[in-house]
Amino acid sequence: RQQQQRQQQQRHPPPAMSGGVVSYEDLFEVIDRDPDGKKFDKVSRFRCRSQFEAELQIDINVDIYKMEVGTRFTLVLAPTLSLDGTPEDPSYDQSGKESLADGYEYVMYGKVFKKEDETSGGIQKSAVNISFGGLLMHLKADPKNLQNVDIDNRLYILIRKISK
Repeated sequence: RQQQQRQQQQRHPPPAMSGGVVSYEDLFEVIDRDPDGKKFDKVSRFRCRSQFEAELQIDINVDIYKMEVGTRFTLVLAPTLSLDGTPEDPSYDQSGKESLADGYEYVMYGKVFKKEDETSGGIQKSAVNISFGGLLMHLKADPKNLQNVDIDNRLYILIRKISK
């Protein structure tokens, strides 16, 4: 039954851009796993590149979400899981109503703790660092694509595999 629901959600995921909910969205491919060696049993660090030249390093709990080199996935950063963009209620929502998370397989909640702009070879990039309860993400992309992501923002990261 759960597999049927997952397949249906993958065929008909909630619209990510509904109500201007999304702060960032891109397609990535894993190009390396644990580039500095494996540090933890259940966590791997993945180095990824997007079709738009964004660079991503992200820690994933591989005990619950399997990824490998060559895996392609959609990554979304959003301040709320509400499809209409309404801010989060601090209490846990047990209503079962549709949310942005329904169309994704792996979801974490974290805080932006660093953002900086850098120029290399005449190309300007913004870099953001987000901590998801100790699992870290470093994303370097075009500044226009990260203009809605700022220090101290609390964001959800949503991931859905496209292949592999």
